[in-house]
Amino acid sequence: MTAPAPTPAPPAVPAGASPAGAPSGGAGTGAATALARAAARRRRVPYLLLLPGLAWLLVFFVAPMVYQASTSIQTGSLETGFQVTWNFAAYPAALAEYWPHFLRSVLYSGTATALCLLIGYPLAYTIAFKAGRWRNLLLVLVIAPFFTSFLIRTLAWKTILADESPLVSALRALHVLDLTGALGLTDGSRILATPLAVVCGLTYNFLPFMILPLYASLERVDGRLHEAAGDLYARPFTTFRKVTFPLSMPGVVAGTLLTFIPATGDYINAELLGSTNEKMVGNVIQSQFLRVLDYPTAAALSFILMAVILATVSVYIRKAGTEELV
Repeated sequence: MTAPAPTPAPPAVPAGASPAGAPSGGAGTGAATALARAAARRRRVPYLLLLPGLAWLLVFFVAPMVYQASTSIQTGSLETGFQVTWNFAAYPAALAEYWPHFLRSVLYSGTATALCLLIGYPLAYTIAFKAGRWRNLLLVLVIAPFFTSFLIRTLAWKTILADESPLVSALRALHVLDLTGALGLTDGSRILATPLAVVCGLTYNFLPFMILPLYASLERVDGRLHEAAGDLYARPFTTFRKVTFPLSMPGVVAGTLLTFIPATGDYINAELLGSTNEKMVGNVIQSQFLRVLDYPTAAALSFILMAVILATVSVYIRKAGTEELV
């Protein structure tokens, strides 16, 4: 019997070389390096996209705030010039003198925000669930006031609330002004130059800022949830209270913030529709900057107003139970 032929041994592979058919160590290392560089570039892309926005905030938000902060601790006058002396006396002095204006601003803006919510929620609900093919038209009507300037819209209300306007004459004939006078909203005979006029102007001008977030939040509510609530024999009000309103809370929070914050610092409505007794803190800041020329006091008032708004908004968001905005 013949013995089988021995199997030939594989050829020797030199040190540092790869076996036949396998990529060399240098090629594998180069591919891994290229992949790592591509991953690093992909990680840098989001930050590069953020750069324009960050630059915008730095130039038009942070830099003015730093400048105003330095202005609030300056002393001097327009004739002699202002210099940074680290004098913080403007803050307690401004707060002690103008605290009624801060209180009035929060009261007026809070009232206007509540009215915007009471008016805007039914409108947003109707547009989201009941409008059908009229939805786009109603949305256009909501944003139609934005087609004209803020100043023109407020001047229009000055005409509407004039003493001899048809609206005021009708309210006077119906003795409605007697009721508003008893409540302290008007003087009993007119609406213009009263707290009611300022609140009406704020409510009208900022109502779209309430409706649009509410609509965006309500539109996300799945209609099948309403059907499921009906299948469980829930009444319409119970469905609204248990399903619709909780799911629309992000829109409520966003709408109230978008209304309250700008309304608190507004000065045009109080300037055009109110009197000296209805001036808000925005009117004081505008006067200190442009008429009195007391820049440190004006800057201090601005920072106090910002602190008041931040404190109020922080408490509100915590009580609302959600930090999610639309």
